[in-house]
Amino acid sequence: MNTKKQQKISVKGIQIVIFTRNERNYISLTDIARYKNADEPKDIVKNWLRTRNTIEFLGIWEKLHNPAFKGVEFDAFKNESGSNSFVLSPQKWIEKTQAIGIISKMGRYGGGTYAHIDIAYEFASWISAEFKLFLIKEFQRLKEEENLRLALGWDLKRNLAKINYRIHTDAVKAHLVPNSLPKNKINIVYANEADVLNIALLGMTAKDWRDKNPSKEGNLRDYVNVTQLVVLSNLEGINAELIRQGLSQPNRLIQLNQIAIIQMRSLLNSSGVKKLK
Repeated sequence: MNTKKQQKISVKGIQIVIFTRNERNYISLTDIARYKNADEPKDIVKNWLRTRNTIEFLGIWEKLHNPAFKGVEFDAFKNESGSNSFVLSPQKWIEKTQAIGIISKMGRYGGGTYAHIDIAYEFASWISAEFKLFLIKEFQRLKEEENLRLALGWDLKRNLAKINYRIHTDAVKAHLVPNSLPKNKINIVYANEADVLNIALLGMTAKDWRDKNPSKEGNLRDYVNVTQLVVLSNLEGINAELIRQGLSQPNRLIQLNQIAIIQMRSLLNSSGVKKLK
């Protein structure tokens, strides 16, 4: 289960926590409820869950997005909903129906009830139409800023890669790969050189990273930050030149590590790079 770190937005003076799980955005219903009752937000969420319209909406959402959703248990809740005696907690809803649209988190900090953005908007509308509109506006602003940072980082990565890839590849071909070497052997040489850079900058090989992070998708370089991308791209060009000079791999690794330390220290204090983080 891939969960990214929490973010916060401010909506009409209320701090609202957002996080992403499995590429889905979840918003704190507990925080939204504080707009109506700052002291007992949990009661607001429970009252919302008691209504028939809410149960029907949640059931439709789960049927669209959740193959494991338990329809029989849902029907029982739907039949009881709206009556004076009907009470439903988020935890009970999740446990009985295997729902994924609502998440209950324990803990003093960051705990509470969260819901997929579709459901959170529905809850916000129940709280206040005005509040819902402000929530949508702030969430969109957050995502626009996030997408801009990703776009800047991607452009930087792509452009630096274009500049250095051919330099590095040509050096490897010329000095490490015999003409008669088959293609599969060439790939092994490239992987070894990539790990020289990984170790110099990140202290581990691609395999080391996969062994430590078996649940994560992608590879080691997908998780480096913009500053590391800049240094990594620089190291590729420097390594190519060191290969041309005929330096052995151990000697190149020592020099690359020293250069990585110097460049990282310098770039961490660069305001231009900080804007891309």
